[in-house]
Amino acid sequence: MDWDNLRYFLEVARCQRISVAAQRLGVQHSTVARRIQALEQELGLRLFHKSTVSGYSLTSEGLNLQQRMEPVENRLLAARDAITGKARPLTGKLRLGCTEAFGSYVLTPLLSIFQTQYPELTLELLPVPRPISLSRRDADLAIALERPQRGPYWCTRLADYSLRLYAHQDYLNSHPPIENVQDLSRHRFIAYVDDLVFSDSLRYLEEIVRSAAVRFRSTSVIAQYQATLQGQGIAVLPCFLAKTDPRLRCVLPDQVELRRRFWMFCHEEQRQNPSLTRLWHFLKQSVEERQDLLDGA
Repeated sequence: MDWDNLRYFLEVARCQRISVAAQRLGVQHSTVARRIQALEQELGLRLFHKSTVSGYSLTSEGLNLQQRMEPVENRLLAARDAITGKARPLTGKLRLGCTEAFGSYVLTPLLSIFQTQYPELTLELLPVPRPISLSRRDADLAIALERPQRGPYWCTRLADYSLRLYAHQDYLNSHPPIENVQDLSRHRFIAYVDDLVFSDSLRYLEEIVRSAAVRFRSTSVIAQYQATLQGQGIAVLPCFLAKTDPRLRCVLPDQVELRRRFWMFCHEEQRQNPSLTRLWHFLKQSVEERQDLLDGA
């Protein structure tokens, strides 16, 4: 495959607009469109759904190509910096907004590694149970459950992750055995507060058991995790949070698994920020290397 065509493809995949991609690449609108068409013809695949309203959104084949090509791009950029010696000390301040558990249990250790490499750079992490607004300048970089549908953003899929049912052993010992999904109707659950859920992708229980008996609710997944440790019921928790805790047991591991996705994005003007770009590529590569943790393997 022609790498130049792939470079154009990745730019359009991130910003979803031919005109914006052309501006970033410093070329004409027609050049970008021609490159995308050439790549689709070369592969014999349709890579984008094209709409005058929503722009260029990835097809399943396009998403697959993006996921495979971005690690290649990251390694090429790292090799370029190493060979040319362009990697310079980073200074200033970066604020990263993200979901609560992912920020606390996955990103914090990674950011500690990143900061040892760039000690003069100040990092601020906002792991919060609500959406992060880049338009209001809540943060420079955001990691969220949903891709922004509009706006001048540079966006990429960061990772997929798994969630399963977890309970404390004391709870399981004092309640009826669970051998199949139907048995769950006899148990109590821990979940989000229905009218305060900030994303429909967090309505886990609706996908597993109907009319679940929820006895404890919280807007915080960390609070749900702590309630599970106290034996208050069964909770749907990210594997990267619960699987590493020996006090919890996975319930119906062969029958119940949910998959969700993290998106990483920033305002397009921040792409010129070398500190943010360096962090962007570091997180892409580091999270990819920890996919087993996210899968609960």
